[in-house]
Amino acid sequence: MASAAAPAAGERPAPPAAPRPDVAELESRNYPLMIVGVMAASLLQILDTTIANVALPHMQSSLGATVDTVTWVLTSYIIASAVALPLTGWLADRIGARLLFIGSVAGFILASMLCGIAQNLEEMVAFRALQGVAGAFIAPLSQSFMLDATRPSRHPQIMAVWGMGIMIGPILGPILGGWLTETANWRWVFFVNLPVGLGSLAILIAYLPKRPKRERRFDLAGFMLLAVALAAFQLLLDRGQQEDWLASGEIWIYLLLTLSATWMVVIHFATARAPMFERKLFADRNFAIALAFMIVIGIVMFAVMALLPPMLQNLFGYGVIDTGIVLMPRGVGILVSMQVSGLLMRRGVDARPVVASGFLICAVSLWQMAHWSLAVDEMHVIVSGLLQGLGMGLVFIPLQVSAFATLSPALRTDGSSLLNLFRSLGASAGIAWMTVLLARNIQTSHADLGANITAATGSLVDFSATDRFQALGDTAITLMDAEVNRQAAMIAYVDDFWLMMWITLAAAPLALLMRKNARPAGPVVLSE
Repeated sequence: MASAAAPAAGERPAPPAAPRPDVAELESRNYPLMIVGVMAASLLQILDTTIANVALPHMQSSLGATVDTVTWVLTSYIIASAVALPLTGWLADRIGARLLFIGSVAGFILASMLCGIAQNLEEMVAFRALQGVAGAFIAPLSQSFMLDATRPSRHPQIMAVWGMGIMIGPILGPILGGWLTETANWRWVFFVNLPVGLGSLAILIAYLPKRPKRERRFDLAGFMLLAVALAAFQLLLDRGQQEDWLASGEIWIYLLLTLSATWMVVIHFATARAPMFERKLFADRNFAIALAFMIVIGIVMFAVMALLPPMLQNLFGYGVIDTGIVLMPRGVGILVSMQVSGLLMRRGVDARPVVASGFLICAVSLWQMAHWSLAVDEMHVIVSGLLQGLGMGLVFIPLQVSAFATLSPALRTDGSSLLNLFRSLGASAGIAWMTVLLARNIQTSHADLGANITAATGSLVDFSATDRFQALGDTAITLMDAEVNRQAAMIAYVDDFWLMMWITLAAAPLALLMRKNARPAGPVVLSE
């Protein structure tokens, strides 16, 4: 039987679809300066996800908070950002992407100033939530504007520029935050956003192009369910360790809310006539795989960056500045490999082996870290960090290019918001997961090591004589316990590095399931 698509006898076959012209979707009056303004805004936003962490002890005393309550300075930002992020696409269509971007940057600057002058914990938490809402729209809008204002043949290069800010920001955040806190005051962690943010705002007002608005129904039910799922999940991660996880009724509430709301979100998005996110996004194989990769990137990159500074400072005695110096090569590796991967994409190299190679390089660096001991020197930290940066840079750009290659421009803002959301969720889950394993493995390793330190095992301390030396005996026991703590902590860090290595190796083959890059022949018609 002839195929239904075959032409009838005597008819000429339909000509192939014309390729998409190599022309930018939007045109800016000053493209280079617009890129500078967009990048400055996105770098400020990504820096603020980590820059305040090192200033928490100083905020605690200044704001009259406790160890438990001061963490809400971080939690409020994370929850507000996660809940607001899915709204990016709808708001951009409803009020205009240009107005939303400029308003977000202005709101972020205002919230940063308010955080810097906060007088108590309640004000700080409220202003950080405002900062999280304003900052949530910056990353996806910056990515979509840079893609729309750049011709398709230059997308790999412009994604390399955008990726540098996204990948290096979390590395520079703790370093810059520590330096500002030590040399000035913790309030400068927020005040530093003002001069750069105002410059970025002026550029965006002058040169950011307009994007057409589009009538789009707001999926209230979908948003409410997703907001409950995201907020409960973030609270579960942030409060779990403090409340002893499933031993707490509070954590059980968060877990049940997360599971039930997530289940309802999936059903709603699969059956609703006009869901918050177009189902075409999840039907695109490259984009769906990119979402899974974003979770892995969040776990590996952000969890490593959360573990290394306290490890270097507490176990190896590094200062804040020294820690920044030995971690800096990671950023250098990202810069170098992003340029290389961008060049490979421009020359039409298949993204799949590049992404897989990047994950394998990251796995090698984690394998090196899993063999560390308390005797490791600076060079080992520098080499493994440089190698990991090279791997991450090879992953990020080809992944972004592949994810957007087959999406219509109308879907870019929604797609970018989902990619950023999944990366954020991966980072939150990864940091919480690795921190929990670290704490529990320290206890287990301490018990295992302590059980073997007895007079029968040839210990340097004669435990039978400690009572006679009183204070000196107690000091000897304390020193022995401190060394056991150090060794147990190092074992726990190594266990975390092993786990992240296996996660990275398991993710690498997913790259082979992606399709080779191909741009759509025509625009995608969106459902109303």
